[in-house]
Amino acid sequence: MIQVTQLSKRYGSRWALRDLNLEIPDGRFVALLGANGAGKTTLLRILATLLHPTSGHVTINGLELPQQAPTIRRTIGLVTHLPLLYGELTAEENLRFYARLYGIERPAARIDALLELTGLASRRSDLVRTFSRGMQQRLAIGRALLHQPPVLLLDEPYTGLDEEACRRLDGLLRQVTSQGHTILMASHDLLRSEALADRFDVLTRGAIAASCDKPSLPPGGATAFYRSVVEMG
Repeated sequence: MIQVTQLSKRYGSRWALRDLNLEIPDGRFVALLGANGAGKTTLLRILATLLHPTSGHVTINGLELPQQAPTIRRTIGLVTHLPLLYGELTAEENLRFYARLYGIERPAARIDALLELTGLASRRSDLVRTFSRGMQQRLAIGRALLHQPPVLLLDEPYTGLDEEACRRLDGLLRQVTSQGHTILMASHDLLRSEALADRFDVLTRGAIAASCDKPSLPPGGATAFYRSVVEMG
C-alpha cells in the first residue's frame, strides 16, 4: 500500500506539491492524470526516494520515508521515459548488471523469465543501442521488475513511442497487472490510461483534486472525467 498524507514540496517560492493526500491499496492500478507542471513527476520522484519532500508523511508497504528509504528502494520499481539502460551492453548483460546491483543471487532464471515477458528473448544477445525506442522501454520494465517489487511507478512510459510500440507496451503492462503489482502511472494518454487502470486520480495545483474508480466513470470515460475536474478548477 502507498499512503501519502499532507505531502508538500517547495522549490524556492514555488510549491510543486501542497498538502497532497493519496492512498493506493495493494494490487490497484492508479492512473495519475494532470497537465504539465501539475506535480506528477515530483510526486513519483518522492515515492521513488529520489527527492525529499518539504513536509508531509509517506509510507510504502508499511515503511516510512525518508527514514527507511534504502529498504523502500527494494520494494519499488521505477520506469520513466528514459530507459536507464547501457547501450553498449546486450539486453541480457543489462539485466545481469542490475541483478548484481539488487543483490539477486543466481539471477539466470529470473532474467530468462523477464526476457520472455518483455518479448525480447530472441534479442537477448543484441546490443541495446540497436533496439528501437519501444524495445528499450520494454526492457526498462524488465529491469524495474528484476527484484520482484510489489510497487511499480511509471512516469510517462509512452513518451516517444510509435503506435505499434504503444500496443506492445499495453500488452506488457496488462501482464504485469495480472501479477498483482500495485501500480501508479502518470500519463497524458487518457485512452490508454482508461484501458489499463482501475482508478483515476487528477492532480491539479499540486494536490489530488478528484478520484474515480473505473466503474464510476461518467459517459465519455476518463477523458470526460478529467475535463470535468479541470473545468471546475
